[in-house]
Amino acid sequence: MKRFALPLGIFLILLVFLGIGLRLKPQEIPSPFIGKPAPAFTLTQLHDAQKSFSPKDMLGKVWVLNVWASWCAPCRAELPALMALTKEAAIPIVGLNYTDTRLAGNKWLASFGNPYQLSAFDSDGKVGIDYGVYGVPETFVIDKSGFIRLKHAGPVTEDDIKDKFLPLLKELSGG
Repeated sequence: MKRFALPLGIFLILLVFLGIGLRLKPQEIPSPFIGKPAPAFTLTQLHDAQKSFSPKDMLGKVWVLNVWASWCAPCRAELPALMALTKEAAIPIVGLNYTDTRLAGNKWLASFGNPYQLSAFDSDGKVGIDYGVYGVPETFVIDKSGFIRLKHAGPVTEDDIKDKFLPLLKELSGG
């Protein structure tokens, strides 16, 4: 019986950690990027490879960066909330089309709706990696000085808009 005590004890400890882990919400995982400058990049725009986009273009504005892909089912699910955010907050939402093809991304936006002022095309995912993206969708609120103020992992919901995004956007916009 003694020889089973140690493995049983280890198993019970692992079971406790599993239980704790299952109660965590991935949307609330703290990001090391909060309060730090948004990583710099320059990418071509999804709809026009002759035009580029950089976060420097948004300095002086509060804006939202939403990382999405045409192959991402939760990205489609969050579209109504992003459309509502565009209307309610009247702030620019920039898409970051992540590890996708230009054709698939444009077709997806034409089919399901486009809440974005523009989408930058991150075909190889390097910019997403710089932002610490580990799955799509992920959404960032960036202030007028170019600092990340919020990172939301997973699809944005109407409740997220009401409870998290709008209060923060109002505060950052000085309203």
